[in-house]
Amino acid sequence: MISKAQFDKELELIIENAIREDVGDGDHSSLACIPADAMGKAKLLVKEDGILAGVDFAKMIFNYVDPEMEVEVLIEDGTPVKYGDIAFYVTGKSQSILKAERVVLNSMQRMSAIATKTKAFMKMVEGTKAKILDTRKTTPGIRAIEKWAVKIGGGENHRFALYDMIMLKDNHIDFAGGITQAINQTKQYLKAENRDLKIIVEARDLNEIAEILENDGVYQILIDNFNFEDTKKAVAMIDGKCFAESSGNINEKTIREYANCGVDFISSGALTHSVYNMDLSLKAVL
Repeated sequence: MISKAQFDKELELIIENAIREDVGDGDHSSLACIPADAMGKAKLLVKEDGILAGVDFAKMIFNYVDPEMEVEVLIEDGTPVKYGDIAFYVTGKSQSILKAERVVLNSMQRMSAIATKTKAFMKMVEGTKAKILDTRKTTPGIRAIEKWAVKIGGGENHRFALYDMIMLKDNHIDFAGGITQAINQTKQYLKAENRDLKIIVEARDLNEIAEILENDGVYQILIDNFNFEDTKKAVAMIDGKCFAESSGNINEKTIREYANCGVDFISSGALTHSVYNMDLSLKAVL
């Protein structure tokens, strides 16, 4: 996985680009009618039940826009919230609050939706050993906050990007000439490049599970688009030799059954690509 320093840099880039995109050469609506030295206070109002996420990120945004703004947090990230709750108050120059408003709301609404869905998935596998993983099926440019939201919701992060883990999927295997060839070439590459990256290999059927297990050095097997019965057989074949992960069109109706098959992980792109933003608003306190 990427380092904390790398992750923090991703967050900085998201904020910088979001403010550039939204503010440009100035928030002329605020500049036109609000004095530069006017002070104000606003509250983050929850308008929908769910899991709150993005409070700490909002603090980063406010600080980027104007380090003199102060945030009083009432509800922390990861907390269940209901309609009418107030997550925090922000105090500072009115122009600064308004400049940060949309970026804060867009980020928190998205993050809270992802955290809420992740928490729901976690509850569906409660009592099993399965952990919920995200994927790279994220919104371009804001992957870091979407993966952060998964963690806030109780899930786990899969690889962050192409550079921090090896994942040999069907196309890699086919282009390389087969599973064993792909694994051997990968291990040779990692040795030559002096890189220590975990290797995950995707299997399309039980025969491929067997071939993967003939090779050393595989950290995790991706049991992709298997039915329940074959997933159980695959887990039995793997038998703890490496981690087992189920993936492929897993949804609210099937996730519990896959967890009951004994897999270690269940990955779902739906955590990040199929959510509706949670309703939040930033309202002036008069």
